[in-house]
Amino acid sequence: MEKIFVAQRLAKKLWATEAAIDAALVEAAELTAETITARKDVNVSSTFMGEVNVKLMAAMQALTEARTAMAEVHAGMEEAKLRVGIRTKMGVEKPPHTASAQDAATMEMRRAG
Repeated sequence: MEKIFVAQRLAKKLWATEAAIDAALVEAAELTAETITARKDVNVSSTFMGEVNVKLMAAMQALTEARTAMAEVHAGMEEAKLRVGIRTKMGVEKPPHTASAQDAATMEMRRAG
């Protein structure tokens, strides 16, 4: 199989994985905002579900670390691409994004706040 087609296949999977992590971060941010709103809606103490919120923040930290690791995978794949002789993008185009997941999460957090 042509190297460029293999590189394209890997690039698409990499971008899909990165997008999935970004989407999970957005969902977790929305869940965080929703738990705060729900607590206010049922008029319970600010410490209610405190341990749940701690675990949710830990999950978001893990997702953030996963996103950082995927960036390192991205860099490693770029190096591997060069090592096998693919010197240009040669048709491997990153899919367009209208806004980053981080921007979406920030906007959602502002809206919920």
